[in-house]
Amino acid sequence: MSYSIGLAGGIGSGKSTVAALFKECGVTVIDSDAISHQLTQPGGDAIAAICAAFGDKYIDASGALDRQKMRQLVFSDPAAKQRLEGILHPLIRAQMLAQAKAASTSPYMLMVVPLLFEAGYHELVQRTLVVDCAEATQVARAMQRSGLAEQEIRDIMAQQILRAERLRRADDIIQNDGDLQSLRQQVERSHQRYLALSAGSD
Repeated sequence: MSYSIGLAGGIGSGKSTVAALFKECGVTVIDSDAISHQLTQPGGDAIAAICAAFGDKYIDASGALDRQKMRQLVFSDPAAKQRLEGILHPLIRAQMLAQAKAASTSPYMLMVVPLLFEAGYHELVQRTLVVDCAEATQVARAMQRSGLAEQEIRDIMAQQILRAERLRRADDIIQNDGDLQSLRQQVERSHQRYLALSAGSD
């Protein structure tokens, strides 16, 4: 498997934008959220297990996971959250490793995992990169993007690792409080560093 960087950040921090900029540099990007969506769409590998564990009321008319209902459940019931993660995380991890193995031509790869530290995915990578911004910026961006209310966004943030702890555990940090040009420059600097590190690991 190629040299791997784990990319994390709180909701609304700009992980997707940063990942897209790395992709422009020719880096293979493996996105755990995209994999999770595939697993929970109609016919997805996680649907039968979710239905067995939670009942068919959490599956919508199309046969996909009813995300809104499940979100309400896991925020009010920690045991349900653990049960859902117990179904999804092994499947996500297996898919990420399979994609990583297939992407051996990339000089290094970026694994985008919001729960990089919380769910132990940092063990799969050689280095960790955190996208960070002010919490007020996170909330505003997440509300604009998702249409969720401020309290719902803050509830999601409360389920994630504390910002200070995420920053403490990061090997590298990209600040995303500025404009796109500043972000692009930071990504380019990080890209050059990772090229050098991956070359040295051969």
